[in-house]
Amino acid sequence: MNLPGPIGPNARADQLEHPVPDYANPPYGARYGKTIKAFHRTGSHLVLGGMTPEDRDGTVLHPGRLGDNLTVEQGYAAARKAAINCLGMIRLATGSLDHVLGPVSALGFVAATPDFDRHHEVGEGVSDVLAEVFGEHGAVTRANVGVTGLARGNCFEVVLTVELKPHARRSI
Repeated sequence: MNLPGPIGPNARADQLEHPVPDYANPPYGARYGKTIKAFHRTGSHLVLGGMTPEDRDGTVLHPGRLGDNLTVEQGYAAARKAAINCLGMIRLATGSLDHVLGPVSALGFVAATPDFDRHHEVGEGVSDVLAEVFGEHGAVTRANVGVTGLARGNCFEVVLTVELKPHARRSI
């Protein structure tokens, strides 16, 4: 009898509360400028440019600022959505999340008022998604910083670096 093997990151990602976006259809375009790249591969590392909690049509999840018109829970949800968008960009770059050994680092930007001091609770949304998808390899080094504003009214943005398994497909 053939028993199914353990479920991999690609399959776990498809069980998340938001669908992982397909950045190949339609092709990912540079909404923020013509001279930036969505991702860069260097050796065994894949670095993603800033990912926000936007749908493919540009709809922003929880626009605004923490400490002003948004709660920590809304910021956390936005960070989760941004992390899920990262998964879609990793799929575009490598073909499958199963090619990822694990996340390396995440730098989160939280649009917040100067007196807001719970950035780490917002950024935990990224860490939680990565742990859910990559299991025991999902822990990530992370820093979160407060900023006065982000493009298009986003309340959160993340720059993520992941380590790829040897022989992972080359970026497109």
